[in-house]
Amino acid sequence: MVVLAASIISKSGKALLSRQFVDMPRTRIEGLLAAFPKLVGTGKQHTYVEAENVRYVYQPIEALYLLVITNKQSNILEDLETLRLLSKLVPEYSPSLDEEGVCRAAYDLILAFDEAISLGNKENVTVEQVKQYCEMESHEEKLHKLVMQSKINETKDLMRRKVTEIEKSKTDRGKTENAFGPLRTPNVVSDMNTRVGGPGDDHIFGDSFTRKPKGRPSAPTTAISKVAGGMKLGKSQKTNQFLESLKAEGELILEDTQPSAIQSRPSSVPPSDPITVTIEEKLNVTVKRDGGINNFDIQGTLALQVLNDTNGFIQLQVENQDVPGFSFKTHPNINKELFNSQQIVGAKDPSRPFPSGQNETPLVKWRIQELDEASLPLAVNCWPSVSGNETYVNIEYEASEMFDLHNVVISMPLPALSEAPSVRQIDGEWKYDSRNSVLEWSIILIDQSNRSGSMEFAVPAADPSTFFPISVGFSASNTFSDLKVTAVLPLREGSPPKFSQRIRLVTANYQVV
Repeated sequence: MVVLAASIISKSGKALLSRQFVDMPRTRIEGLLAAFPKLVGTGKQHTYVEAENVRYVYQPIEALYLLVITNKQSNILEDLETLRLLSKLVPEYSPSLDEEGVCRAAYDLILAFDEAISLGNKENVTVEQVKQYCEMESHEEKLHKLVMQSKINETKDLMRRKVTEIEKSKTDRGKTENAFGPLRTPNVVSDMNTRVGGPGDDHIFGDSFTRKPKGRPSAPTTAISKVAGGMKLGKSQKTNQFLESLKAEGELILEDTQPSAIQSRPSSVPPSDPITVTIEEKLNVTVKRDGGINNFDIQGTLALQVLNDTNGFIQLQVENQDVPGFSFKTHPNINKELFNSQQIVGAKDPSRPFPSGQNETPLVKWRIQELDEASLPLAVNCWPSVSGNETYVNIEYEASEMFDLHNVVISMPLPALSEAPSVRQIDGEWKYDSRNSVLEWSIILIDQSNRSGSMEFAVPAADPSTFFPISVGFSASNTFSDLKVTAVLPLREGSPPKFSQRIRLVTANYQVV
């Protein structure tokens, strides 16, 4: 089966959304879409119609058509299965099934279609998996929204305090006037507008944010304190002038043009090379709050993706570090003796190619168990202490020199609170999830410049055990085994095929209990 394109069009023939999956002229796709209204019949719910060279498989959705264009040689049952999957995705991302609703959700729908179909072939995924993959794709955006929301929340708190001050000032003024006559009071409202920003100044919470050094106030407080200087430039000044003023005062600005520190999910991008190797290790770690380890388990996989059979007649030369407790398992169809003696991953039957298509094939798995606490990529210590009616919590991290960690999120449960905790010092950013009563501490990148960091906050008096278990999530672009493919060896005449490899370390379950 080869899907040429998927589209949503109105019954009048207007294309609202179109996604092309194979390399062919766009004018050709537009011509096929324009011809469809003349070929379609009426009175059917699931049907197809064939033209000279293509097959249209379509389904009415209220006043619209969901349309999949395939070649005539494809299996009609697979075509209908693909159409069925897409028809389930459309209402998930476009609750309003009309032209306006589809146009509003076009970007999300295209991303969902890309997860369901890759290079013209249907992926073996469910609706829930597609939604999960799309959410992972936008994780960087989620972190950015958390930063902006925390700044907005802090600004609202400041405005509420100012309103209280204004009301108190009016009350005091009334008392003073009764005793001594009218007096001129300071322009508190004007001062508040200067510090917070009046209408039209939303650009202050724009697309860039700052990372704070140790000992500085949390991100929302610092952002507000800088607004006072920025507003003096006048509303007509551009955002980049505001950023320059922050830089002049010593703030480190992370521009949008800086490469993202968060790894996107590699499988979401169709491979451009004929051969792709994915090496992944997953961490399952449980650390005791007072020191020691309950569990430290690493499970690794080497998977291969070959786009076509002609490139499947290969062997992989690998190398790795000698790590204690390192044990390999190879796929039953892999030549185990060849792997053990020469570290070459090859099929038992060299006359058969590796499987081709859009799915990755696991070839080698391994496990690492005999590691101690000193080998942890990230150690997290939490120190709650009760003083009077408050509990002061100090939490710190220490990162290993072995890894640069991306997208670090440390999640701590809190007692039920009526308002957000008082964060007094933080290296990074924070967010309070009031629905689940969880405080999330986010550090976009831990590298040589910030191997350690801390956060301090206060909440009403609570049992110290309330703040556990602490969950930790992160990723890295290297692994414990340091396993990698050094060469692809062709089994037939010709030059070695081009290949790429993706290496990542991720957390499956990483907790302090």
